[in-house]
Amino acid sequence: QVRLVESGGGLVQAGGSLRLSCAASERIFDSYAMGWFRHSPGKEREFVAAISWDGVNTNYADSVKGRFAISRVSGESSVNLRIANLKPEDTAVYYCAASTITGTATTSRAWYTHWGQGTQVTVSS
Repeated sequence: QVRLVESGGGLVQAGGSLRLSCAASERIFDSYAMGWFRHSPGKEREFVAAISWDGVNTNYADSVKGRFAISRVSGESSVNLRIANLKPEDTAVYYCAASTITGTATTSRAWYTHWGQGTQVTVSS
């Protein structure tokens, strides 16, 4: 019944920036990992970024490292994703994910138990 709700998506020009946010309807993920995945037509949902429960450890996909920054306040069920220097290939629906299994910044989809409905990011040339 708990819901993850994303916000902050939109249409931007290449080189622009966005800030995505995600918050849970109930604070059940305070001690667990949270992260972001994305999906574009014709491709499998792919890992983007993850953060440990306390905000200390992070992991990023190679394609976004150096441009994306994930953050959270330790012990809270919310997460942000700051994006800089957007590229057309970043166009996708971005999904917030949360775990009730592990508190480490896992990159594996299997460890995430809850998913948001997604927010669209479109990057124009």
